[in-house]
Amino acid sequence: MLIAATIAIFVTMILAIIRGIAGPTLYDRILAVNMFGTKTVLLISLLGFVMGRPEFLDIAIVYALINFISVIGVLRYSDTHQFRHSSESANINEKEI
Repeated sequence: MLIAATIAIFVTMILAIIRGIAGPTLYDRILAVNMFGTKTVLLISLLGFVMGRPEFLDIAIVYALINFISVIGVLRYSDTHQFRHSSESANINEKEI
């Protein structure tokens, strides 16, 4: 049963990577990275349970906090004009030249 859970987590992690690469928008990619981080926390917790190492749960909690803070930081930074690269700004630059 635990092997099936581990395989399912790995499959969803692979799907998250694919979504992060193929995501049409920036927010799809950020969501995929967040999902990958969440599945990593689940995997660390599961491995800690299987190996009988309860200190892995502390590591998983710290990783979850880092994942949450980094996603919030990227979303804050993505609101600025510097981070956005759209076709509109490229068209404006071409018209100025």
